[in-house]
Amino acid sequence: MGTRSRPKPKHLARKLKQIRLSLGLSQDGLIDRLGVEEEVVRSTISAFERGVREPSYPLLLKYARIAGVSTDALIDDDAELDLS
Repeated sequence: MGTRSRPKPKHLARKLKQIRLSLGLSQDGLIDRLGVEEEVVRSTISAFERGVREPSYPLLLKYARIAGVSTDALIDDDAELDLS
């Protein structure tokens, strides 16, 4: 394996925050809805939404499922979320 980091989606942070807000959830409410109370704290959600950290693939899948979108829509910078 190489030492280069993988390219990161530019709009993932915005999309994750958009999901939370569209569901009318606080960061704590999102943690409950995702069912990750044991692994994730509010500061972690904040870091995701600011683009400081990225969720693991399993957590990204949970975000997609609660929003009713595909993971492609989350990681593809050319795709917009349809949260209607």
